[in-house]
Amino acid sequence: MSVEINCDMGESFGLYKMGDDEGVMPYISLANVACGFHGSDPNHMRRTVELAKEHGVKVGAHFSLPDLAGFGRREMKIDREEMTNIILYQIGALKAFLDMAGMSLSHLKPHGALYGMAARMEHIAHAVADAADVYKVPVLGLANTLHEEIYTARGLDFQAEFFADLDYDDNGGLIITREHHAVDPAFAANRVIDAVSTGKITSINGKPLTVRVETICIHSDTPNAIEIAKAVQNAVADLKAA
Repeated sequence: MSVEINCDMGESFGLYKMGDDEGVMPYISLANVACGFHGSDPNHMRRTVELAKEHGVKVGAHFSLPDLAGFGRREMKIDREEMTNIILYQIGALKAFLDMAGMSLSHLKPHGALYGMAARMEHIAHAVADAADVYKVPVLGLANTLHEEIYTARGLDFQAEFFADLDYDDNGGLIITREHHAVDPAFAANRVIDAVSTGKITSINGKPLTVRVETICIHSDTPNAIEIAKAVQNAVADLKAA
C-alpha cells in the first residue's frame, strides 16, 4: 500500500500565524505549500520549503483564488485564461524557492473554493490542467469529479485525495468551511481506515459514500492538527502492516 499523507501548510502571512507547520511536518510525506494568494508570503514560503527539506518531505504548490482576506474560501467569477495565469504565477513563486533549496516541484493542488470549483466547473478544471501541463507533475483532487475526469483526459497524473479532517456532503462533495474546527483524532483515524480498507465512509448526514484514496489530506490550521497527524500516521502504519 502506497498511500501518502499530505498537509495544506505554509499559510502564515507576515506576523499572522496559521497552523503549526513545525509540529505537523514529521508526520507527513507531502507538503502543499501556500503560494501567496490565500496565505503565505515570500518569507513563509522559503521557511516552509526549508522545513520540508529538513524532514525529507516533498513539496507541491497549493494555489488559490486571489482572495487573501477570505483565505481563498470564497468563490469568484474568473475565466479560464485568467485563472490559468493566476495559477502559473503562484507556482512560479514557489518554484523559485524550491530551486533555491535544490528541490523539485512534487505536485499541484488547488486550495479551498478553487478546489471545489474545479471539481464541478469545466473551465476551472481545464485552467488547472493548462497550468499542470507546463510542469508535468501529479495533480491532487477528488475522485469521481471533474478533477479526475478532465485531468486524466488531458493525460495528467491524477491522484485521488481523501480528507481525514473535513466532512463530505450527501453527494460526496467536500464541505469547505471558512474556519476549521477541532476534529476527534480517533474519528479521523477510523475514517481513514474505513476509506482505505473498504472504500466506504458516511456523509455528514450518515449517507453511505464511496471514496478512493491514494493520498490523505490533513490541515495544519486545524486546532488539534498535531494530534490528528499522529493518529492518521498511526492508522496508515497499521494498514500497511496488516
